[in-house]
Amino acid sequence: MISKSLAALVATAALFAASAGLAQPAGPAPTEGDFAIHDFHFQSGETLPTLRIHYTTFGTPRRDAAGHVVNAVLIMHGTGGSGTNLADAPMFSGELFGPGQLLDASRYYLILPDDIGHGASSKPSDGMHARFPQYDYADMVEAEHRLVTEGLHVDHLRLVMGTSMGCMHTFMWGENWPTMMDALMPLACNAVQIAGRNRLWRDMEIDAIKSDPAWKGGDYTDEPLQALRTVSDITIIAGSAPQQMQKSMPTRDDADAYLAKALHRYMALTDANDELYAVASSRDYDPSARLGDIVAPLMWVNSADDFINPPELGLAEQQVKLIKQGTFVLLPIGPNTHGHGTHTWAIAWKDHLADLLAESGPKSAP
Repeated sequence: MISKSLAALVATAALFAASAGLAQPAGPAPTEGDFAIHDFHFQSGETLPTLRIHYTTFGTPRRDAAGHVVNAVLIMHGTGGSGTNLADAPMFSGELFGPGQLLDASRYYLILPDDIGHGASSKPSDGMHARFPQYDYADMVEAEHRLVTEGLHVDHLRLVMGTSMGCMHTFMWGENWPTMMDALMPLACNAVQIAGRNRLWRDMEIDAIKSDPAWKGGDYTDEPLQALRTVSDITIIAGSAPQQMQKSMPTRDDADAYLAKALHRYMALTDANDELYAVASSRDYDPSARLGDIVAPLMWVNSADDFINPPELGLAEQQVKLIKQGTFVLLPIGPNTHGHGTHTWAIAWKDHLADLLAESGPKSAP
């Protein structure tokens, strides 16, 4: 499954980066499956008779003498992406899942779900269009938890980590089930409600879709292309990495060619309703009041060239003080940072993952 939205454009940008030397992980092959949650109740009061959650796993679960899983790792994707995207991304899985690597798939049981509205999980474009229930992050996290506990029968997680939207879900996991995991690693987000410029660009995308006459209240047969052009332009800027883009597009012709290619890719892959729902799902996110409930060691990593989470706001530095065993790292701009998309380039932050695994082990290490 190819990513959409911001995740798709980050992947397009990667085509211009020096990624030729990256390889997919050797070792256990991925397994994909679907978990059906019957009569799923959303925060909005709506229900679905059957909610399908697609997932990808690597490796096998291992249990201690008491029957508790000791080697499971939950990895959550960003807005518009999927677990399959991360599994297929050489700059992510190729740096982490191979033999001898930090999340060696022969040692760990790696769980990568497709969230509600994403990938091969239930979503508006399956047929309900704008009649699909209005989901939010609380719904997505609840479905993730039910997949892990009911679908995969995992009662404990060695590590919970996530990128972008998955980063925000990581804080929610730590608050909702504080003793269920040994460690947490949120990548590329903040732990406050989405406001300021971060809210504005999301509102702009939603407004572009809803105000396009071709959207037809969500009951279109042909995609509202003008809206998707606007959304694509905003998303490119939101995911931009100035230094990397200057290197990969050093001439005006290069920049023009990149925009044409990124726009073509986005338009071919994106459903307007799926995009609208995915962006709107962040509307009531705000874990700030419960950060003190998180008890597991937490390694929070943002990058200094992230447009979506600009470092000059100093939000993470303040919020991490509320987390009992929280550490915040701001990666300086450098050859391994890629703007907001740095969350997928494990080479930029895997040393900090190594520190977290060492700090939070070895009591339940595989």
